[in-house]
Amino acid sequence: MKQDYYEILGVSKNATASEIKKAYRKKAVENHPDKNPGNKQAEERFKQAAEAYEILSNADKKARYDQYGHAAFENGGAGGGFGGMNMEDIFSQFGDIFGGHFGGGFGGGFGGGSRQGRIKGSNLRIRVKLELKDILNGVNKKVKVKRQVKAPGVTYSTCTACNGQGSVMRVTSTILGRMQTATTCPTCKGAGKVVNHRPKGADINGLILKEETVEIDIPAGVTDGVQLKVSGKGNEAPGDGIPGDILVVIQEVQHEKLKREGTNLHYDLYISYAEAVLGSSKEIDTLTGKVRIKIEEGTQSGKILRLRGKGLPSLERYGNGDLLVHLNVWTPKKLTKDQKAFFESVRDHENFVPKPSVSEKSFFEKVKDMFS
Repeated sequence: MKQDYYEILGVSKNATASEIKKAYRKKAVENHPDKNPGNKQAEERFKQAAEAYEILSNADKKARYDQYGHAAFENGGAGGGFGGMNMEDIFSQFGDIFGGHFGGGFGGGFGGGSRQGRIKGSNLRIRVKLELKDILNGVNKKVKVKRQVKAPGVTYSTCTACNGQGSVMRVTSTILGRMQTATTCPTCKGAGKVVNHRPKGADINGLILKEETVEIDIPAGVTDGVQLKVSGKGNEAPGDGIPGDILVVIQEVQHEKLKREGTNLHYDLYISYAEAVLGSSKEIDTLTGKVRIKIEEGTQSGKILRLRGKGLPSLERYGNGDLLVHLNVWTPKKLTKDQKAFFESVRDHENFVPKPSVSEKSFFEKVKDMFS
């Protein structure tokens, strides 16, 4: 089981953004590879701290983590996960919080010496519609996307303006003296590479637009508006840059008969007056097929039957919710002469005088009884 992100950084769930950043910096410095050469455990702690900070420093990701835990980012979930990243990727992504040189005095990178930044391609955002049955079991979706990829035959060479570093140093004079700052190279836009041979149809970065089919594994229990991430399937970057991601926004399709409330489902069932009085057996739809339910004699309108486990799962996999069947007694508006005569004959009979039991009373009556 993955360790809690708050425990990794040693902060509470109520920690401020400043406290989270300070805790991450401390952990990163303690476990920096230059300070712990050859120490695989320190390297792993370094990666875990970067992963935790990547989630907790983002308000949206932090909110989803607080609600769903690690499950919110599994199976392609948005953000989190540095298993496929090398140390250079982490330095590139988080180096800014150390003033441009990761580790502040550790040689500016992994293992010492200078390093070349790797730019990342832009992300793509798509919307995927899911029915409740897909949400119940999880689903693998195949979608077509148009993404930028390197054109066949394109070649790159080292940018001479920055010598492949992706940034250039600028010196400016101030009242405090000469100041040296690093800025993104205007020639290669931070890639460290420039197009050496550009095939016909490719853009200035040697990229072309290509339609591809992408598989998306969507976990069971997702909710409307949840955003998942498919890493590395967004637009490619020039040179040896890192591909962007596909951000998948879930759109839940309304079911014809079932209404969702968290992991529970609600079903409105209308029964006749005779069925309520005499009892009955009714067949209803669920996400796993039809089931038959028993309606007891003397059933009151508004009664709720609970079918346990017939609802939806949660992302945290704590079991399924329930299906709540709301019984509504339908009163006929038209009666035959004989039917009307029957009801006239029993109108004042003691069996037809309302005498609700405690369980049959309305909410307000129950509250009134509690304080009386």
